[in-house]
Amino acid sequence: MDRFLTADDLAKSLRADVREGLTAVPKTLPPKWFYDERGSELFEQITALDEYYPTRREREILTARAPDIAAATGARTLLELGAGSGEKTRLLLDALSGTLRTYIPVDVSADFLEDAARGIAADHPGLAVRPVAADYEQHLHLLPGGERTLVAFLGGTIGNMPPAARIGFLGGIGAALGDDGFLLLGADLVKDPGRLVRAYDDAAGVTAEFDRNVLRVLNRELDADFDPSAFEHVACWNAAEEWIEMRLRSRRDQDVRIGGLDLDVSFAAGEEMRTEISAKFRRDRLESELGAAGLALTEFWTDPAGDFSLSLARPA
Repeated sequence: MDRFLTADDLAKSLRADVREGLTAVPKTLPPKWFYDERGSELFEQITALDEYYPTRREREILTARAPDIAAATGARTLLELGAGSGEKTRLLLDALSGTLRTYIPVDVSADFLEDAARGIAADHPGLAVRPVAADYEQHLHLLPGGERTLVAFLGGTIGNMPPAARIGFLGGIGAALGDDGFLLLGADLVKDPGRLVRAYDDAAGVTAEFDRNVLRVLNRELDADFDPSAFEHVACWNAAEEWIEMRLRSRRDQDVRIGGLDLDVSFAAGEEMRTEISAKFRRDRLESELGAAGLALTEFWTDPAGDFSLSLARPA
């Protein structure tokens, strides 16, 4: 396994993100810190909820379109950003079996990634599997590539970035692709706001626990004394930006000590701290942002309900 990210790197990044976010007005935290072991388990539960459709819809598109993706790209190298368990990726691996030589899964969790890569290698004995422990936002320029590379960025994760960061990130992918490379991008689509809010605020409260889990991460990793029960999960639709915002709302006036940063933070009753944005897209917006990043949209697929999209793009 290639390692561009160590435990010390992660700790430094967490400290910097928390200090910056909790001293800002309004307060924010990046969503990547949701995903410790407990957070990953909670997210897996979320993907199975009736209200949360993106995972199912993306899998529907991959099931239907993986052969088309293989025919269009003829990829010899598949590089997946934020690979996770790689379950959906197996649909691509099977479809690309005639041309694919190398699979490069990239994720921040080295142990989880190593286990997933071992399983994929066992099921595809002729495939070179080269896992990379990295933060793809920081280490994109360091990631290995190859001939006819297909970069897969699935799950709608692109929506967690604000527009300028999205375009910069997509531009970095484009620069790394080479003339014969492609990007496969999963993106959620604009729809009824009530349905969107329910997808991020389910009746069973699983997403609320997922949201509050970031406070438990800070308590453990930074010697903080957050009381997660003192914060209420909030999901709301920002119509101007066309994104969902997840927030934690303080139920009372409270002071929090973050020992690892020697930092004291006050929350007023009703004060909200944003923990995630999840942008939703229209085709013309995706095409425009890809174009601004130097990429040309070549295929655009949705599930039959029109809930989610997969875009195939290549350097313009």
